[in-house]
Amino acid sequence: MSQSGAAVTGGGAFRPSSEALAFRATLDGPFPENIAIIMDGNGRWAQSRGWRRVRGHKEGTESVRAITTTAAELGVRSLTLYAFSRENWKRSDFEVSTLMRLLRLYLRRERRTLMQNGIRLIAIGRLDDLPPFARKTLEETIALTANNEGMLLRLALSYGGRTELADAARSLGRDIVAGNLDPESIDEDTLHRYLYDPHTPDPDLVIRTAGEMRLSNFLLWQASYAEFYVTDVCWPEFRREQFIEALRAYAQRQRKYGGLPTATDGPSARPRRSGPVA
Repeated sequence: MSQSGAAVTGGGAFRPSSEALAFRATLDGPFPENIAIIMDGNGRWAQSRGWRRVRGHKEGTESVRAITTTAAELGVRSLTLYAFSRENWKRSDFEVSTLMRLLRLYLRRERRTLMQNGIRLIAIGRLDDLPPFARKTLEETIALTANNEGMLLRLALSYGGRTELADAARSLGRDIVAGNLDPESIDEDTLHRYLYDPHTPDPDLVIRTAGEMRLSNFLLWQASYAEFYVTDVCWPEFRREQFIEALRAYAQRQRKYGGLPTATDGPSARPRRSGPVA
């Protein structure tokens, strides 16, 4: 089993291991500390082989394990996985119930992996929507890993970016009515504090599998300046090799945040479209 690529200094600060730093040195460019993934293509992958869609979801859990352990090994600070969207509730009862059972199975099965790699688990979304058996297992696993000091793994469950913003606005409005917040003081930082998880840094890199070129209501606020990498590989076949390819593509990007490149920015100042796209 892979061991965590993060170490802890005094005070609980996260820092990459020497092995993780050695890998970063091979990239010849920046490393994405915070990564988010839209895990797409499970159903299509299965159907293209003449199997039922749920077969793809089951195989997709193997990719979750592979990518989670690889990210922890390489010293990623946070990994957010779009596991189940608000829109996914519209799927058939059979598919939804299968996904919820797979969630419970994954959480139980991977507890040892999470602990051995020092991974801390949290979840974002409207978690009250989850069936009680899945919510209970989720809460138990979060509690089990709460003191781990390596990579943060966030599962986005019953999550929607627009819903998150609406929920944030509702909570903010309540504080205004209660007299706890001056409307004239509201700025971007204020609204950010009302998001589901205001503590985890915004993603540097958003990866999407299966070739679609859209965010699908994922981290709409947080991904505003993230680099976007799309691969035609469906999620069940997205493993360590494909993940590292995405990291190498990111290393060739230059994040300008609306500014202009300077002469000291080096080769990565040249715009480069990386990764196979649809």
